[in-house]
Amino acid sequence: MAQLRREALLNGYATLGRDSPWRVSGAHPAPYIVMLSEFLLQQTGVKTVIPYFERVITRFPTVHKLAAADEEEIYLYWQGLGYYSRARSLHAAAQEIAGPLGGKFPDTRAGLLKLKGIGPYTAASILSLAFNEPETIIDGNVVRVICRLYNLDKPTVEIADLIRQRAEALTDRDNPADYASAIMDLGATVCTPKKPLCTDCPLRESCLAFRKGTQESIPLIK
Repeated sequence: MAQLRREALLNGYATLGRDSPWRVSGAHPAPYIVMLSEFLLQQTGVKTVIPYFERVITRFPTVHKLAAADEEEIYLYWQGLGYYSRARSLHAAAQEIAGPLGGKFPDTRAGLLKLKGIGPYTAASILSLAFNEPETIIDGNVVRVICRLYNLDKPTVEIADLIRQRAEALTDRDNPADYASAIMDLGATVCTPKKPLCTDCPLRESCLAFRKGTQESIPLIK
């Protein structure tokens, strides 16, 4: 069943996936672009981030350019996005990569977690999207998909471990980068918080909440 769900999700991704300037098929060849997009996307939606990403990547096309920049100039390009601590952390991470690491991006969880501003979620995202590692990314969209798929109707804070177990078991080991993008996009565009578009969902036939008609009451978030 898990394999069928993975295949259905990946097949559906071809038509349901969101377009963004940092998205490619498979692993991204430039980890810097993935890292930049992940910092920008923290607590900010994709549509809002796109013009900022395009401005920043045009001015600072490489991690070395960003590392060498003056912090005040980075703030100028960040202006209006808020959460300036993200800009400071991104700059510090870029300096660590361009300097002590000799321009080589860490490709392990332990290595990424040593960088300023990178926690477990961002590390998992970079490993999956840039290095095609089968890391499980858990954000609000993924939580919603998993809870509905398995009809997990208890408060999410009480079943966080179960949600992660289900998400890890479903993670595709052969195409982890595309899978990570697919499940997050499914939650963002189809399996939405209110009035999910179940008729468009590639997982509809195997979704337990859809079968029981409970999809609009799941997940239960307190």
